[in-house]
Amino acid sequence: MSVTVDEIELRIKDVLAGVLPDDAARDAIGPDTDLIDEYGLDSLQVISFLLGIEDAFDIELDYENLRLDDLRSVRQFVGYVAGLGVAAR
Repeated sequence: MSVTVDEIELRIKDVLAGVLPDDAARDAIGPDTDLIDEYGLDSLQVISFLLGIEDAFDIELDYENLRLDDLRSVRQFVGYVAGLGVAAR
């Protein structure tokens, strides 16, 4: 059974909130928020975020095909993750 796009977005926001300084509120993260420019994620935070996504969805990301543009917004990353055909855990 696959998860909905809304569920994917909520999980992504949960993981993102966990790596941001001061544990930003999930609800404060907008779907068009630029993960790199607006939050200023450094390389360690990006790695923590991506590893958290792998754990949250029980998937293995294809880092060779993951583009920076996929991380430009929550909405774009939701589309990327949804395209991987994630299933409910």
